[in-house]
Amino acid sequence: MFQTLPKDPQVFMQWGWHQIKPYFEDLAKRPLSPVTLSEWMRDWSDLSRILSEMYARLWVATTCNTTDPGIKDRYNTFLDRIFTPSLATNQLLKQKLLDSDLQPDNFDIPLKNMRVEAEIYCDENLPLLSEEKKLVNEYDEIIAAQTVEWKGKEVTTTQLQLVYMSPDRSEREKAWLLEMERKLTDRQTLNQLWIRMLDLRNRIATNAGFKDYRAYKWKELLRFDYTPEDCSQFHKAIEQVVVPAARCMYEKRQQQLGLPTLRPWDLYVDPLGREHLKPYQTISELEEKVSVIFHKVDPELGKYFEIMRRQGLLDLENRKGKAPGAYCNNYDMVRLPFIFENAVGLHTDVATLLHEGGHAFHVFEEAQLPYQQQLQVGMEFAEVASMAMELLASPYLETKEGGFYSEKDAARARIEHLEETLLFWPYMVVVDAFQHWAYTNQAASANPDNCDQKWSELWKRYIIGVDWSGLEDQMATGWQRKLHIFEVPFYYIEYGLASLGALQVWSNAMKDQKGAVAAYRRALALGGTVPIPALFTSAGARFAMDAGLLRNTVDLMEHKIYEFEQVQGG
Repeated sequence: MFQTLPKDPQVFMQWGWHQIKPYFEDLAKRPLSPVTLSEWMRDWSDLSRILSEMYARLWVATTCNTTDPGIKDRYNTFLDRIFTPSLATNQLLKQKLLDSDLQPDNFDIPLKNMRVEAEIYCDENLPLLSEEKKLVNEYDEIIAAQTVEWKGKEVTTTQLQLVYMSPDRSEREKAWLLEMERKLTDRQTLNQLWIRMLDLRNRIATNAGFKDYRAYKWKELLRFDYTPEDCSQFHKAIEQVVVPAARCMYEKRQQQLGLPTLRPWDLYVDPLGREHLKPYQTISELEEKVSVIFHKVDPELGKYFEIMRRQGLLDLENRKGKAPGAYCNNYDMVRLPFIFENAVGLHTDVATLLHEGGHAFHVFEEAQLPYQQQLQVGMEFAEVASMAMELLASPYLETKEGGFYSEKDAARARIEHLEETLLFWPYMVVVDAFQHWAYTNQAASANPDNCDQKWSELWKRYIIGVDWSGLEDQMATGWQRKLHIFEVPFYYIEYGLASLGALQVWSNAMKDQKGAVAAYRRALALGGTVPIPALFTSAGARFAMDAGLLRNTVDLMEHKIYEFEQVQGG
């Protein structure tokens, strides 16, 4: 019957559970043996691809327009009537394969994943997992509705990023305080949403037999290669190596700006008083120049990006009603990616598109793997795909290469990138450590006042050099503005680990750009068929969380910043 399984999204996006269920039943009844294994796996994979793509397309639609109730209703209907029953029936097929003791080719890691998924599976959690996705959608709606009036015009808070680069300090301060005032109006709403999310997630963990949500989530995220204790060691290494370097960087900025103290609205303006980089005028220009850069990095990668442009797989411009942030999603049946961002005319838009392009190339490179279950890659390496692409693309930012900038402005963009990467590590620790505390101290974290206090404590410990006096409420509620905490819990340390991997790929590229890109592509093509450390090795990096590797990396970054400063003229 699988000959009738549709491959066209215009067909299967109209399906209901009554059309999908017979395919699951067929797979469940069909005998599984060495002779039938290959066909059975192919059919299961195709069915999994359809369900994955249905979910992806509906969720993408909700983020592109958070204000359309029809889109939200279709998404919620899918969660209730298709997503939830599919979890149960899909788990039966996983168990059937595990019970058979058969192993498809190149399937060691997917089988390991399935054993863990069987361990944490619980029928009681199916409606709760669906409900969690609805709560995530609520968070998007709240954030997307946050607009302010600036100079007589309604703008999104994302669009205020342009003002934070103004040389006029009073204007920056006014805009920053206006944004914070607007965000604080949702403080109690987000507190209540957090209480509901925390309760739901702890019920999920309890139902599955875990002592707390962190223990459950560690399994769900398939973290085989490091422990919560390793994360704590990574936090300490960052405090030892990176926090002092970040403090020096803040002090340097303060001196360059000639300020008595550095305030939150002083972090994005150019410290030498130059206007912010203006890389493009239109979204079309952004796409075209990024395409040129990708072709320079590797012609095949450039072709991938052009496929996305032709097929309408980019939604880049910020607008009212659009969800916050940026992402790349997979459409597994058609084996194509989709990129979403909120571009407003800044260099960060260029960096974001390069970053998400790396995720998109991961989708293209692993498309040759036969089974959908082989596409499950730990984010520790999936983020290497994106972060390394930002660095591999950096030699081509100049207009003489078809990019955006003069030689001096390109050097400036590279400095900003390295500084942001270095300053990110302490912030990553704040986000990660907050979540470790929140999900292992449920009684305390169920009180949002305690969350405010814990966030402030971590902020003061790791973010040293920025003066928040008189802004205690704005500081304390920073956790509400970090969408990962609400939407993808515990997904943040991956960025810190991936930064270390990406910077190693970049170090290799400075010696042999072509060879580094080739290793990068080979690693992407492995999908989720080997462990995380092996993926790092294939890309030419080492998977580690120690102070020694951090020190070497920070030294390299500081040296390159100095070199790029000389290009700018000191």
